[in-house]
Amino acid sequence: MSDPSTVLFDHLEKLGIETTTHEHVPLFTVEDSQNLRGDLPGLHSKNLFVKDKKGALWLVVAEEETEIRMNHLHKRLGCARLSFGKPELLIETLGVKPGSVTPFALINDQGRKVNLALDAKLANGDVLNFHPLRNDRTTTITSQGLIKFIDSLGYEALIIDFETELQSGDD
Repeated sequence: MSDPSTVLFDHLEKLGIETTTHEHVPLFTVEDSQNLRGDLPGLHSKNLFVKDKKGALWLVVAEEETEIRMNHLHKRLGCARLSFGKPELLIETLGVKPGSVTPFALINDQGRKVNLALDAKLANGDVLNFHPLRNDRTTTITSQGLIKFIDSLGYEALIIDFETELQSGDD
């Protein structure tokens, strides 16, 4: 079986985006990642694949420690109420299994069905770390490189400052 991340790395290389990839045991949760990574520099993420009641799909990419209030998230995204997308839908649209979804999976969204919401912390961060379509590797990229990658696919990320939302007590 071929490595699913080959197309991703080829695309990043064509864009002139430098990355570094580290191999490790498969990780399925933020906790797994925190326990294993040691001192891998940069920000790490949690990635939520959600669907609103009208069928719109969203990939919400937040810094791993960011509190996401699911019952209020739809207001920030400007969509109907949200629920988590089923694993089959994730595989069908983004071509990855649960535990492997990151913004890199947008490369597999041939129909451009998924909307992207990106935490301002990550958009304005320096060094970021994401799984490259498989959860037994972590790829380090700059935030500028990530934005260039997202733009190259024809996406416009909705940048959300989740910390402002919590401080404002947005109900």
